Amino acid sequence: MKVDGLPNKNSKSPKPSLLPKDKYIPIRKKFYYSHAFALGWMLFSIWFSIPWVIDLGGLVSVPVALFVIVGLSYIPGYMNAFMVSSLLLDRQPALKVTHPAEEITILIACRNEENGIGETIRYISLQDYQGPINIIVIDNHSTDRTAEKALEAGSDYNVNVKVIEEAKPGKNFALNAAIPHVETKWMITLDADTLLHKYAVRYIVASMLSAPHDVCAVAGAVLVRNSRGRLLARTQEWDYFLGIASIKRLQGLFQGTLVAQGAFSIYKTEAVAQVGGWPDAIGEDIVLTWRFLGNGWKVYFEPLAVAFTEVPETFTHFFRQRSRWARGMIEALRVIKPWHQPLAYTKYLTGCNFVMPYIDIVYTFVWLPGLVLAFFGSYWIVGMTTLLVLPLTLLQNSVLYRYQRNVFRVLELRIRKNVLGFFAYVLFYQFIMSPVSVWGYFQEVFRAKRIWK
Repeated sequence: MKVDGLPNKNSKSPKPSLLPKDKYIPIRKKFYYSHAFALGWMLFSIWFSIPWVIDLGGLVSVPVALFVIVGLSYIPGYMNAFMVSSLLLDRQPALKVTHPAEEITILIACRNEENGIGETIRYISLQDYQGPINIIVIDNHSTDRTAEKALEAGSDYNVNVKVIEEAKPGKNFALNAAIPHVETKWMITLDADTLLHKYAVRYIVASMLSAPHDVCAVAGAVLVRNSRGRLLARTQEWDYFLGIASIKRLQGLFQGTLVAQGAFSIYKTEAVAQVGGWPDAIGEDIVLTWRFLGNGWKVYFEPLAVAFTEVPETFTHFFRQRSRWARGMIEALRVIKPWHQPLAYTKYLTGCNFVMPYIDIVYTFVWLPGLVLAFFGSYWIVGMTTLLVLPLTLLQNSVLYRYQRNVFRVLELRIRKNVLGFFAYVLFYQFIMSPVSVWGYFQEVFRAKRIWK
């Protein structure tokens, strides 16, 4: 994706509506229709897989065969079918507010970011936003000139920058230290290595103001900034563009986005304070969001509010980041169980996370060895039946690509032809992701030492 085209002084104001107006289908009906389609797909998969169950059951017993096949085929197929159907039914209404002018505060928690904090503030200064923007930079015990560089950038780009210090290491401590300094009704969190598209603040504030009163947060869309880097970064470009975006869009459709990510989201200041601020957790933004949902509040997703972030280019950094995300999900499940969620949609969405460890474990310890066996002519695990998930996956990606293409058209960006990264994402990415996630689950179960970087 062309990050060079971020803020453009000659850009025209985008249209507030992303899709043509179709007949509106209530959310409840979308939920039921999508489940009906998913159930039909799963029943077809069960019927089609009977020979597979019999053959594998003859080797390891039928119960063990079912344990494997349910984790490899039935549940992933059901979830993919539900997502495809939901995305096809998704028609986001135009925003009621298109040019907000409310005063907002942007929080940037950072440590040793002297090389990038100035650029982050410069992109904030270029926002097409009519209201006042206050920036609070929380210097989380930096050993470089982060604070000085932030103040210099505020002066250079004529924006209101305030720097506060928080000596206790941890992003949650840094963000919580800033809450008493926030005097606005809404606040945005932004990572120090994340650059905002020119319209990002306008759209995320407009989405919040257009939402019902019980929406307490809106997650922005985060895409990859360094997509011209190594193959790992190029592969993640498609993960953010298709995988993460599709999940966010699905969750936002059912009013229960499960992570208002700290990299770029807007929150009601009062709501954050009411739940006690950001928790002391390795996935502080995940746990915070689930506390919102546990209070019966809603969290939306705004695809037009786009920011570009740096993703890991080394496997070590990637491993730590994604295992940390998986561990954060387990932390959230400890805070509130899916069946304790007050809203039906969030019961289902958090319930999907509840079964993710099972799917990842089966994939890691069964699918990957089964793939090796398949190369030697033994198709007990990996065979034609397991390919049933592929059509849905391809359909899901094609539907999401169409949505994302419309997003980029509205924002006057273009999709980069990253062919190598796409094939790596489709063919090999899950081979890495599942084992990394399993490691994160094990870390949380055994309470291993937290590592943020």
